[in-house]
Amino acid sequence: MTKVYAALPVLNEPEHIKRVIDELLNQEGVKTGLVICVNQPSEWWGMTDKQEACMNNLETLEYLSSLHSPGITCIDKCSPGNGWIGKKHGVGWARKTAMDIANEMAEDEDIILSVDADTYYPPRYFKSVIDSFDRNPQAVGFSSPYYHLLTGDETADRCILRYEIYMRNYSLNMLLIRNPYCFSAIGSGMACKARIYRKIRGLTPKMSGEDFYFIQKLRKLGPIIIDNEETIYPASRFSNRVYFGTGPAMIKGRTGDWSSYPIYDQSLFRQVKTTFDLFDRLYTKDIPTPMDACLMEEGATASIWEPLRQNCTNTVQFGKAATQKIDALRILQFLKISDKDHTVSAEGKLASFMIENFYPEKRISELLEKLNFKEDTVATLNLVRDFMFVIERQLQQKYQTA
Repeated sequence: MTKVYAALPVLNEPEHIKRVIDELLNQEGVKTGLVICVNQPSEWWGMTDKQEACMNNLETLEYLSSLHSPGITCIDKCSPGNGWIGKKHGVGWARKTAMDIANEMAEDEDIILSVDADTYYPPRYFKSVIDSFDRNPQAVGFSSPYYHLLTGDETADRCILRYEIYMRNYSLNMLLIRNPYCFSAIGSGMACKARIYRKIRGLTPKMSGEDFYFIQKLRKLGPIIIDNEETIYPASRFSNRVYFGTGPAMIKGRTGDWSSYPIYDQSLFRQVKTTFDLFDRLYTKDIPTPMDACLMEEGATASIWEPLRQNCTNTVQFGKAATQKIDALRILQFLKISDKDHTVSAEGKLASFMIENFYPEKRISELLEKLNFKEDTVATLNLVRDFMFVIERQLQQKYQTA
């Protein structure tokens, strides 16, 4: 029977830890192991403003010990003398540490599942992940559907809705062009089988963004499951635990600065598609692509494609090599650089994209045409988010894997 090993990084989570442990240990219809890395930099013990976090982490260790649960493996990277030293710290190192230990315990076909303390997991979530892998035996990884919970605090809710709309605009565009990297990378909802984790040599630790690079690494090996019967529900909170992602986006957005999270124009995604569609022809000779300027700026040689040709004997090999080269990171870099040339408002770009491609009912189309992120109510923004969520789920169900 397939077993799920959940890898949980924890830092200063007193408001979530008991609830999430209960959810993870009581998943229905599945054997479960839980590996928890309670972590912080060692230097925090000498910093006055970090004492509360330090003590909360110790209380978490004590709580986990008091459970006497054989299903829990606890890694102490927080108590005095055990914390991170130097640059090796942060959620990336904590997630890797927990996933590596889970990997040591797991059989080849067991699943290593990344989870977060501030996320709600339905009772059958683990079983749904197993079922998704069973339905898609060719898949090497998994990226869960998600839906951020609102808080009732207007500022927080406005920020998380704006951020999620940014994420879904990106995802919907990537799904429409059927790009191989049309997944959402969130650390609270990604998984792979243990044999695959070993094959890619595990998660690469990063201060932030380790989830993005992990899913990208998996995708370069094979398909990623993007559909699932269950949805996970991350919390919406202002947090500086990581350097970029949901928490920092909300903090930055609270000041009105969404420059790092723009609504990209759909024409840019079409340029990405055009580039990918040219891979067969590029095997024969250099021809212009819409992404050339960006690729050159990122340090490519005079011929972007010639090194790939030299190592490929046919168009299929070349197409795979080109897809490896023009990966999710390169695409995101292209979008960020190229979006600066588009002067249409974020709301205008979103409305044009949604109305042109998804034909919403009159009530939604009128709302989109008048949308104003700064002035519209939380209820209005939530309607937009919900419409995008439904469309995204439909596309994920249609395509199943990326």
